Amino acid sequence: MKVAVVGATGLVGSKMLEVLQERNFPVTELLPVASSRSWGKTVLFRGKKWTVMSADEAIAQRPVLAIFSAGGAASAELAPRFAETGCYVVDNSSYWRMDPSVPLVVPEINADVLKAGDHIIANPNCSTIQMVLPLAPLHRKYGIKRIVVSTYQSVTGAGQRGIEQLEAERAGGSGTKFPHPIDKNVLPHIDSFLPDGYTKEEMKMVNETRKILRDPSIAVSATAVRVPVEGGHSESVNIEFHHPYDLADVRQLMADMPGVVIQDDPAGNVYPMPLYAWGKDDVFVGRIRRDPSVENGLNLWCVSDNIRKGAATNAVQIAQVLLANGWLDAAD
Repeated sequence: MKVAVVGATGLVGSKMLEVLQERNFPVTELLPVASSRSWGKTVLFRGKKWTVMSADEAIAQRPVLAIFSAGGAASAELAPRFAETGCYVVDNSSYWRMDPSVPLVVPEINADVLKAGDHIIANPNCSTIQMVLPLAPLHRKYGIKRIVVSTYQSVTGAGQRGIEQLEAERAGGSGTKFPHPIDKNVLPHIDSFLPDGYTKEEMKMVNETRKILRDPSIAVSATAVRVPVEGGHSESVNIEFHHPYDLADVRQLMADMPGVVIQDDPAGNVYPMPLYAWGKDDVFVGRIRRDPSVENGLNLWCVSDNIRKGAATNAVQIAQVLLANGWLDAAD
């Protein structure tokens, strides 16, 4: 199968290539696409070097599948052009997520929304994915009324420049990705601020959660925070249900959810941490406990590698669903 990866030289794009290889996706010809400064360079995939090309070159070769991690502006322009050739596009930017005609998919939750004619498919925000994955089975049984979430997001969420700034500061230097130092600091600021005081990152979690869980009535309040960590994102999540719940049942529902791993033994100092989630595809959940301050309240802590399940892995999983449904011609 001829597969394009748009943004192939970036942090997430590189991880997409890795995940495609790990999952033995049937790529027979790779079309790595990047900006003009990378044209002519090579990327390594399955032991072979593939030359980085322009989007125009890739479109002309009519790939069956294109996985995007190139930013909203590129996705807005290029995704329709790829789709017009019959290509299926899985886009990691925020541009298409809230388009009512575009499915927003976490395969373990709502793969059923995909249709053969959906040639542009949105990959959700990294922080949204790791929150809704354990919450989906709870919502189905008990009904979520309200979510209050605070995120502790890795510098990897800001791309290679975020990592470089943290490393430079730890070496005594500085960087320009963040508006303030990140080493030994915490920034309550991810993406740009909106007139109401929230950031775009926070509103992504509000709107995407409702779309993925198919319930516009869910109230969501989010505070997104950048922390000096490289391993993954962490979230403190407070949930209020419409109905009374059984705590043991809540644990079992999450444990039975594909892609969720429970790590919850406070007496043994067992709880999820980004250091140990790095490089893994699961969402790890712990500190599961009742919130006695509100009726039907629950607290939990979840951690996930934002570059893998929060981006690359989820995108490849969507492609695997397309393949399993027979919509991608593996022989093309």
